[in-house]
Amino acid sequence: MELTAATILVAFAGVFLISFMRGAFGGGFAIVGIPLLSTVMDPVAAGGLLAPLFIAMDLIALRYWKPSTWSKPDLVLLLPGLVTGVGLGYLLFRFLDHRAIAMMMATITLIFVGLWFVGGAQVTIRPRSKPKAIAAGLASGITTMVAHSGGPPLAMYLLPLGLSKEVYAGTTSLFFTVGNAIKAVPWLLLVKPAGNVWILIAVCLLTIPFGVWLGWRLHGRLDQRQLYRACYGLLVVTAFKLLWDSVSGYFR
Repeated sequence: MELTAATILVAFAGVFLISFMRGAFGGGFAIVGIPLLSTVMDPVAAGGLLAPLFIAMDLIALRYWKPSTWSKPDLVLLLPGLVTGVGLGYLLFRFLDHRAIAMMMATITLIFVGLWFVGGAQVTIRPRSKPKAIAAGLASGITTMVAHSGGPPLAMYLLPLGLSKEVYAGTTSLFFTVGNAIKAVPWLLLVKPAGNVWILIAVCLLTIPFGVWLGWRLHGRLDQRQLYRACYGLLVVTAFKLLWDSVSGYFR
């Protein structure tokens, strides 16, 4: 990859946007920044660039999303599925068409959000469910590995629980801290970044602390209802981006 001024600026902006979303919502919406990165590099190369940067975001985010913001009973149920899902996602990425997985996940997400709108755009509190948690962790692990978009399955499990906004964001943050740590090595094996990519990673590291902090400040200004509405709105954006990538990929 050629390291031009345009590449550096666009990558810097994309990583800032992802860092901002990390601070505001705890993670899971990295795909909103990938369209920017994809204008100056191949989407798979963008995935390799982001893999180590996610870990830096996670370490900084832990300063804000402390253990008191984690829903430990939910994490106990979710994390085994996440670990398994990342492993399955790695195999699917190597041997199967990951566009079909992205398309399926996008469709399920849009149905989920559609049902929320039909229900009057209100958060319906539902009890914790072990089978749903396992399924959400597994689906999130697969999609975070193949498309850096593990947010929708996790959100579909957590949002109906009616957690406080801090616990929702903190639980999401720790969930993706574990997921990003696990998937970093497989991604680096798949992409194997060259020298210029490592230089770009070092440059992009500079924007992460400010991006996470600014997102966290926004989180503090949003009330519970605004945060949940924002999360549902981001699910729509994420789903359409996944759908576009998967469908357009068949015509390239």
